[in-house]
Amino acid sequence: MSEVTDDASSPVPAEEPGRQVVPLLAPRDGVPDVVTTAEGVAKAAAALSEGTGPLAVDAERASGFRYSARAYLVQLRREGAGTVLLDPIPTAADLAPLADVINPLEWILHSADQDLPGLAEIGLAPATLFDTELAGRLAGFERVGLAAIVERTLGLELRKGHGAADWSKRPLPDTWLNYAALDVEVLVELRNVMAAELDEQGKSEWAAQEFEHIRLAGPPKPKADRWRRTSHITSLKTQRQLAAARSLWQAREDLARKRDVSPSRVLPDSAIIDAATKDPHSIEALRALPVFGGPRQRRHSRIWLQALEDAGALPDSELPPKTPPFTGPPPASRWARHDPDAAERLTAARAALAALGVEVSVPVENLVTPELVRRLCWDWAAPEDGAEAAIDGVLDAGGARPWQRMLTVPRLATALRAAAEQKGSGDD
Repeated sequence: MSEVTDDASSPVPAEEPGRQVVPLLAPRDGVPDVVTTAEGVAKAAAALSEGTGPLAVDAERASGFRYSARAYLVQLRREGAGTVLLDPIPTAADLAPLADVINPLEWILHSADQDLPGLAEIGLAPATLFDTELAGRLAGFERVGLAAIVERTLGLELRKGHGAADWSKRPLPDTWLNYAALDVEVLVELRNVMAAELDEQGKSEWAAQEFEHIRLAGPPKPKADRWRRTSHITSLKTQRQLAAARSLWQAREDLARKRDVSPSRVLPDSAIIDAATKDPHSIEALRALPVFGGPRQRRHSRIWLQALEDAGALPDSELPPKTPPFTGPPPASRWARHDPDAAERLTAARAALAALGVEVSVPVENLVTPELVRRLCWDWAAPEDGAEAAIDGVLDAGGARPWQRMLTVPRLATALRAAAEQKGSGDD
């Protein structure tokens, strides 16, 4: 599991002061041996099939070390079956018996959207889902990291461990395995407590819709022009320099994908910006730059120089624009200048949603995505009648779930009408 930061949410009273918190230092049944063989997978599947209830699931990746989002360790726990630690690298071709047992079950994960894509790559996917992080958000918890929720609800302390480590390392240290086993140790109990909390708040159906949305979402779509996220890209002044940065970024991406190494470990952003600025025309000039003269980079000198030469050969018509083209509304900070009416609509909509978030103790971003609100306010043309139906159609097309539309459509309709009336009175 990647380290999950404790995000701010709507205010909810915290746990009572002075409550005793018990450190959770080791799994109650000890740390099991890691499953690395087809025989071990079959035994694990048989044991899990004899268990009862939902399945606690976690996966450890190697973000920051590897290019892929693949799982390098999978943790499973079910009542009556204990904990399974699975190495999916040597067993990737042998997981069918495990999938047959666990895929029909309800899975419990914390921040499921991070782990489900990598698990799906190895044929593991839940029939239903319970996400304890998302449950915490919907319940209005101030902090939704796993450790914070476990401490608040169960009175147990999960100490920070090795979530950001290189889980592709072999053999995995014993301390890492202990940490990994603890991540699923209390998920079943936590799920039951959170389900009761959501039920008490009348949010069980909201959660069910959100969990299903996450379960079916699939991996996130790559964003356009990702090369523009290179650190200090704004320091480049010309389109030709931007083209050089883009070409180097793509060459780095290709090499990182082929080697399954994090791009930043192939070539740092600072080196891309430096080369794009100074534009070396020979291997010797390239190697004279910081980073490129190092032993790890010298063997790739021809790749980097070719990327620069390709960018230099582009006609002016194929150079990237200095600013990225908009595929939707411009940044909200520019609305007042470009479309003051849209800016007024957005201000009114945000205020209405903020008030709603406080009323129902749900973060605004979980009520409706900020991007969808911006698109609605930017493109809005008030119909003669049926404003709520029009808003509902926009939100539905944008993927908002029924519970979100039920809550937000009336508030957004009122806000947009109020913005229009204020404009009308100002025009008078």
